Amino acid sequence: MNESTPSASLPPLPFALPDIGEEEIAEVVDTLRSGWLTTGPKTKRFEEAFAEFLGDTSLHCIAVNSATAGLHLAIEAAGVVAGDEVITTTHTFTASAEVIRYLGAEPVIVDIEPNSWCIDPAQIERHITARTKAIIPVHFGGRSANMTAIHAIAKKHGLKVIEDAAHSLPATHGGKMIGTLPSDATVFSFYANKTMTTGEGGMLVTRDEALAQRARIMRLHGIDRDAFARFNSRVPAWRYDIVAPGFKYNMTDIAAALGLVQLRRAHAMQQQRAAIAAQFDQLLAGLGITLPPHADAGDLHAWHLYPIALPSGVNRDAFIDAMFAQGIGMSVHYIPLHQQSYWRDSCQLKAEDFPVSEALYQSTASLPIYTRMTDADVRRVAAAVRVALEAQ
Repeated sequence: MNESTPSASLPPLPFALPDIGEEEIAEVVDTLRSGWLTTGPKTKRFEEAFAEFLGDTSLHCIAVNSATAGLHLAIEAAGVVAGDEVITTTHTFTASAEVIRYLGAEPVIVDIEPNSWCIDPAQIERHITARTKAIIPVHFGGRSANMTAIHAIAKKHGLKVIEDAAHSLPATHGGKMIGTLPSDATVFSFYANKTMTTGEGGMLVTRDEALAQRARIMRLHGIDRDAFARFNSRVPAWRYDIVAPGFKYNMTDIAAALGLVQLRRAHAMQQQRAAIAAQFDQLLAGLGITLPPHADAGDLHAWHLYPIALPSGVNRDAFIDAMFAQGIGMSVHYIPLHQQSYWRDSCQLKAEDFPVSEALYQSTASLPIYTRMTDADVRRVAAAVRVALEAQ
């Protein structure tokens, strides 16, 4: 196959593919045979292992059935109520903002930085009012937002910080793992296309004991006692009290079984993703493409995504069509909130108020990047990019 003319006879290359091996399968089978399928001993082990992975066993790690659930629990436990304002970015998936509305609070949507493609700290400060209660920064694509600046702003104004780290395991800021920074809480995602997966799932991480206690209670219907402890007790333990109108956000042991194995592989999988990103950097050089921002010097990028900004004059949608015609799966990260009808209309958002995100949206397409890609797959994607650009 000529590198500049990818063969149409090759099977389609998907945009994302989970990396599940025999060890994960065996751990899930062990769970199925154990008789304990829902939240139980493996979920507890996964929470403990996650704190160890982050390098701080004093952290409270609370496994949930999605990162969305984790964000909801975190801002609820942090005291966000109806009438409060919470600042987040337009350049994200809807979950970052919708959890604010769950509580009757008002999302305040701001633009991103051109150098990091993450939330702009200057825009955060500009939008703080007397009603502002919290900030939800989003670590985009696996690169950390400027948390040093964000924490300084939060401290100055007395605001809570809940990190949306759905893309960022493992990543660092200032040499410290995301999840160990001085935020009130950090929430990770283990969705099927993330850097590690439990199928569906997430983890809420916090140092705040009161926040953790509230999140654990609200995770399972507002029950004042741990379900595993009740059902595993050797003496009658059927009594419980409902202390709040909680949610059904617990992780199952089946999901946690996947997580236990994936977590052991997380650093190795990050290294594989970083190697693919480095290959793309080399293969796509000189094409007029803006490559995704790397982590700051000395920091770790999780490389959940590899989005490229196309040269001026290239039609992004036509480019994606040309890539699909060559069998290459693509996506766009993101159709920003100001382009989504609900957020545009309910928050009265205008594209001209988000020039960085809008320009990025109009020109950006995300290439496949996942650990099951071979070197040949990477070269095939890069060759397809050349063909798609030439077709314009």
